[in-house]
Amino acid sequence: MTSTTSQATTDFVLPEDTLERFRERAVTYDRENRFFAEDLEELRELGYLRAALPREHGGLGISLHQLNLEQRRLAAFAPATALGVNMHLYWTGPLADQLNAGNKELLWLAEEIVAGKVIAAGHGEPGNDLVIDDSTTIATPVDGGYRITGHKIFTSLSPAWDWLGVHARDNSDPDNPKIVHTFVRRDEIGVSTVETWDTLSVRATASHDTLLDDVFVPSERTVGVHAVGEPPTGYVAGIFPWVLPLLGNIYLGIGRRALDLAIASATSRTALSLGGESVAHKPFTQYHVAEAEFALEGTQGQLDRLTTQLTAGEDLGDRALLRLFAAKENGTRTGRTVTDLALEVAGAGALHRRNELERLYRDVRAGAFHPPNSDSARTFVGSFALGLL
Repeated sequence: MTSTTSQATTDFVLPEDTLERFRERAVTYDRENRFFAEDLEELRELGYLRAALPREHGGLGISLHQLNLEQRRLAAFAPATALGVNMHLYWTGPLADQLNAGNKELLWLAEEIVAGKVIAAGHGEPGNDLVIDDSTTIATPVDGGYRITGHKIFTSLSPAWDWLGVHARDNSDPDNPKIVHTFVRRDEIGVSTVETWDTLSVRATASHDTLLDDVFVPSERTVGVHAVGEPPTGYVAGIFPWVLPLLGNIYLGIGRRALDLAIASATSRTALSLGGESVAHKPFTQYHVAEAEFALEGTQGQLDRLTTQLTAGEDLGDRALLRLFAAKENGTRTGRTVTDLALEVAGAGALHRRNELERLYRDVRAGAFHPPNSDSARTFVGSFALGLL
């Protein structure tokens, strides 16, 4: 499940001036609850949407490790943009692995990505806490494919996606139900978006609901079928090594930016109790900053080591899924912890809407809710460690 293909490194990095524009726009996107359309277009023009694909297939050949570093950087400038585009990128990474392994059945999807098309994730469903292990969406087999009916939630990139990767339950054999993974095209009859996204955080992702009403999907778009209760294989299984560290790094990037802002505040603000010296001289300021740096250093080291190993194609053994869950959980947890400490350091001024820290504080809260959420991660890791799995 964690096998990735080593890729040649590139010198691609997101330009600093582009990232600064993203940071400026992030304020407006958040205030107006508006999708990051301009950011997405710039990322498309830079080739970022196809960055993970092999060069011989029209991509930039960026490795899993490099992509994680870039997503961490992007999140420090525009968290919602990083998170939104991540829902596209995590489809492209395992696709690159499949192409490098010689799988030609997915060439059609690579061609769509190289043409600038956007992929979104249709995995969230109301009441489904098993995520892709089961589904409330129904896939009915018909001649030439499936008819898909269901309600998907948290569909990031809703205004912009061209393809939606979905999973659905095939109940045609009641004794042996299956999970079908396939791609729905936006312009198919029966596809609609319901605008529900007005949230506390990462507002620019525009993660509206998607309704699928008897949508026909041809069989050639099926990318995986497995029995309910069995783990996915192939392309679908390959998503985990990409998406979980990427999520961890996005929220780590938010924490890094929050602490940098807090440090800048502490070194520029003065305190009467210190005779006009900067707040940086307060022992508790130093304590909070040190605790935040300890947390960032530890989690960054964990994530960088894991993504380096994955890029090199190392076998992570039977602890592979545990390490992937831990990467996501520790990245998002550290992001929240560090951002909380940053507000302690920055003081009451961080409460103002004009202060970037106020938005980062809201954005970083979303990390706990991405599957596997904290409770699901604890259940798996605890059961595994106790020998119950």
